Amino acid sequence: MVDHESEGAGAAQELERALRRAVRGEVSFDTASRALMTMDASNYRRVPAGVVAPYDADDVAAALAVCRERAVPVVARGAGTSIAGQATGLGVVLDFTRHMRSIVSLDPDARTAVVQPGVILDDLRAAAGTHGLTFGPDPSTHSRCTLGGMIGNNSCGSHSVAWGTTADNVRELDVVTYGGERLRAGRGLDGLPPRLREALRALVDANLAPLRTGFPDLPRRISGYALDALLPEKGADVARALTGSEGTLGVLTEATVRLVDAPAARALAVLGYPDESAAAEAAHTLLPHGPLTVEGMAADLVAGATGLPKGGAWLFAEVGGATREEARSRAEALARAAADATTDHTVVADPAGQRALWRIREDASGTATRMPDGSEAWPGWEDCAVPPARLGAYLRDFRALMGRHGLRGTPYGHFGDGCIHVRIDFDLLSDAGIQVFRRFSTDLADLVVAHGGSLSGEHGDGLARAELLPKMYGDEMVRLFSRFKDLWDPAGGLNPGALARPQRMEENLRFAVLPGRPVDVEFGYPHDNGDFSAAVRRCVGVAKCRNESVSGAAVMCPSYRATGEEQHSTRGRARLLHEMLAGEVVRDGWRSEEVRGALDLCLSCKGCRSDCPVGVDMATYKAEFLHHHYKGRTRPAAHYSMGWLPLWLRAIATLRAAPVANAAAGVRPLALLAKRAGGIAPLRAIPELAPEPFTRWWRKRARAAARGGGEGGGAAAGPAATDPGVAPGGGGASAPGQPAAGASGPRADAAARSGGRAQAPTVVLWPDTFTNYLSPSVGRSAVAVLEAAGLRVVVPPEPVCCGLTWVSTGQLDRARSVMRRTLDVMAPALDAGLPVVGLEPSCTAALRTDLPELLGPADPRAACLADAVTTFAQALEDHAPDWQPPKVDRPVVGQTHCHQHAVLGDAAERRLRARAGLTGELSGGCCGLAGNFGFEQGHYEVSVACAEEQLLPSVRGADPAAELLADGFSCRTQLEQLADRRARHLAEVLAERLPRDPAGER
Repeated sequence: MVDHESEGAGAAQELERALRRAVRGEVSFDTASRALMTMDASNYRRVPAGVVAPYDADDVAAALAVCRERAVPVVARGAGTSIAGQATGLGVVLDFTRHMRSIVSLDPDARTAVVQPGVILDDLRAAAGTHGLTFGPDPSTHSRCTLGGMIGNNSCGSHSVAWGTTADNVRELDVVTYGGERLRAGRGLDGLPPRLREALRALVDANLAPLRTGFPDLPRRISGYALDALLPEKGADVARALTGSEGTLGVLTEATVRLVDAPAARALAVLGYPDESAAAEAAHTLLPHGPLTVEGMAADLVAGATGLPKGGAWLFAEVGGATREEARSRAEALARAAADATTDHTVVADPAGQRALWRIREDASGTATRMPDGSEAWPGWEDCAVPPARLGAYLRDFRALMGRHGLRGTPYGHFGDGCIHVRIDFDLLSDAGIQVFRRFSTDLADLVVAHGGSLSGEHGDGLARAELLPKMYGDEMVRLFSRFKDLWDPAGGLNPGALARPQRMEENLRFAVLPGRPVDVEFGYPHDNGDFSAAVRRCVGVAKCRNESVSGAAVMCPSYRATGEEQHSTRGRARLLHEMLAGEVVRDGWRSEEVRGALDLCLSCKGCRSDCPVGVDMATYKAEFLHHHYKGRTRPAAHYSMGWLPLWLRAIATLRAAPVANAAAGVRPLALLAKRAGGIAPLRAIPELAPEPFTRWWRKRARAAARGGGEGGGAAAGPAATDPGVAPGGGGASAPGQPAAGASGPRADAAARSGGRAQAPTVVLWPDTFTNYLSPSVGRSAVAVLEAAGLRVVVPPEPVCCGLTWVSTGQLDRARSVMRRTLDVMAPALDAGLPVVGLEPSCTAALRTDLPELLGPADPRAACLADAVTTFAQALEDHAPDWQPPKVDRPVVGQTHCHQHAVLGDAAERRLRARAGLTGELSGGCCGLAGNFGFEQGHYEVSVACAEEQLLPSVRGADPAAELLADGFSCRTQLEQLADRRARHLAEVLAERLPRDPAGER
């Protein structure tokens, strides 16, 4: 019997060895590298034999030669954001994002640039922008898509109304064919090898009539091969004919592209309409006004979005001008001209305001993957296009067709070009659902053709639509497509199954390999009906996590930006988890070392939870994986040292051994020994423990208050008998809401202002591990500020913990036990409906999300505590709205904690800072320490790289008088260890400015 698996493995090993001998770039046939390339942003999955990252054009030619000799297919890949499956493939994947990503030259006078295929679009736009130029096509993935991928797909973007498709902006292409021919394609056939030149001339001459009449005339005709570009009256434009060929004809190694003048200023007219049909009918009427773009979307896509005028659907019409005033004037003129059909409008000339609105549109390719009820929706019919004047009628018919098939979707897109994007709630997990997918697709192809449209208006045909090209072009033209493919690639080695001789649309669906039943997991995954596979399926591959820089408060994905490696992106990790569940490429399940290696550099920052358009939560998936991976096995030392940190710190505090521990940490040999035993990076300093934990200070203060004064300077009376299981300190009062006997200063003043009229609100201050044992000054300052605001502060009578350190290290059984004990302690406060104020953002976020998602509905107290949790600033805003903070009047620098950004939001913090006169913005990104991550051995370099991205440069370049703010203990520690600067919590800054009462207490 022949062992075909062993035979295949031997052939793959021989192919790998041959490629390593032939090319200078990386050759990767390992499990992880293959798994990362199985999918793009489509519904499809094909498993490659290996991946080559060519160093230059010679490498491309050498790799093709090796594959040609062995009849191995080749697929060229950019950022992998294709939506029709054409960036997946068998054989060898050529990854151009590592090395071939240079802007070779840029000629501002000629308005051209020469680029390699791996150049990221935004990099080209930035380089051109220094000369007042830009590259016109701009897909929503502009921050990570590559020029090679755009040329392969003939991408368009929102500004094709003004500047056309990628094909309209390509001048020359340097290409290597599968047969080894190198050529430069432009206008005319002269630059081609004699064989190809004569064959193309014969093909065109013999088919002039069908080439002149067989292609619909519309701005977004992307489907099929652009054979009409070869007509003599069109200059035999070979470069244009190759653009959009999806890597099936040749491999691009260099491109000369056109640049256009970029408007000096832009303004956005946002026009409201009663409904989607009205917006679609109106879109083409705006074109005579010369807009740069006309984008459309309806309320079912942007529910909850702010800044939009009244209406049920909207058109975004952007115009340009030499100045902001001119751009605004043109936008207002356009809005006036459209006024008869609109319900309302707004004009936004402020760049920041425009970016916020465009972000709604650009994230739509991700947000549209979930229906309002949370069910899944998929691409597949993502970008059909019709003549713009027919868009309204087409959309009505399209909606009706979905209804007849029992499907739902949320159309949006390039209304000015007649191109509609939509994700549809196909059931691609069952045979019956897949048959509905096929029948609907066939019917929709007929509908598009009936309206004179193109099956693809932007993303190409790939594996999703190529089978249906005969409906659009007829059998004769499709036969010409096959002949055209054979002239360029007679061996059929380039991207087989796409465009010419396509596979059936239901073949190679990426869901087919996933488990048929839910996987047994620990977290509840409430947004995915408890199904871990569904949670992993959230990643549709739009790759926003591959952004190489972030702006504003964005966080995702710091480890990718630090390493530049796909496996350390959110998408890469999701792909590996997908393959782990599939069990075909990654075969070890939860024990997979490939998955563990990819998750190892995940900082658990939760940035993806908010910044990913589909809400992937890799921090939770990592915790889940680590739980299963190490179940029944010895864990890394760091899981015991830092995962159990709350217990170690509590023990030290109980023994009053903090001075001894601090002294030992200051002895280098002892510190190195402790770090080695605890799995801590040698270059990390061990943080100093506080000699007096916050809770001990609180109890002393309460006892002093009970004795009638002392340190608390507060009430003579002790805790009220009705206190709901929490211990008040010096601010307690026997008659809540009345000034405490003997009290004075700002707390008494605040109580006096409210005391005769209403009971002072009581809040529970959460004594998290980091505040309690490492930064008690934050807790003391928070008490001072909250009491100054007239609030009554109480603290849990026993130690409580959110369980975060156990969660982040995947020790979920222990985390669950800790959380339940905490709920037991907090039960009386929850029954009383008291708000719980968190000071450490990571712990507060854990209470808000990890606690209820790990304990689930079986323990309703978890949801109750999650609902009760609030931030320091939000508590002041909600429960002391009239309180005026002390004026600090200084600029600020520092960082918004990543968990604050991702889970809690920082709007209240921004407002509190503004009221206190703290001006300026905090940086985004992640500090890189991220709890245990930056302390763990092997993470130091990545941790520092993350800090160097935004945080450290912002601090170094700040005004010396600026207040350095960081509410997270990790952020403060990172600043202290890497920048030798002491940052403070907002509570500390405000407390410092509070007036002192006669007893000397703030």
